[in-house]
Amino acid sequence: MKRLAGRRGPGRPHAFAAAAVAGTLALAGCGGPDSDGEADLSVGSAYMPQPVSDMAAGFLVISNGGGGADRLTSVSSDAADRVSVHETVDGTMREVDALDIPAHGSLVLESGGNHLMFEQLTRRPKQGQKVSVELRFAHSDPVTVEIPVKPATYIPKHGH
Repeated sequence: MKRLAGRRGPGRPHAFAAAAVAGTLALAGCGGPDSDGEADLSVGSAYMPQPVSDMAAGFLVISNGGGGADRLTSVSSDAADRVSVHETVDGTMREVDALDIPAHGSLVLESGGNHLMFEQLTRRPKQGQKVSVELRFAHSDPVTVEIPVKPATYIPKHGH
């Protein structure tokens, strides 16, 4: 569905036309750009510290500008036999089946917090290279992200 809120077409505003549009939107359950209950996902701030073993971590931010929540359910990469999603609570890391992405919010995967775990690397990526990952969600289409490999000691300047 295309978002129509905020667009203004040519022509004169007529009370009848405005009422017809309002009625159509009400019948369609569509009151504005974010009330359709769909997630609108984008990914940024992605990086992987250069791995020093056969495992690596991945960090990124999934932002949701839409009115519906979603969940990150799985991740895959040709750089590892297995990529798992990990949650960190009170300093304890554990693998989880999914992580929530709230409507009008974001899921932050960061060092010391929730993150991706690349296990049994098929190759050990070097600084300056990129690792391709496919993020899969409960409701949204999969998203492929090219994650740049940074120095092992890299710390983002602006945080996540």
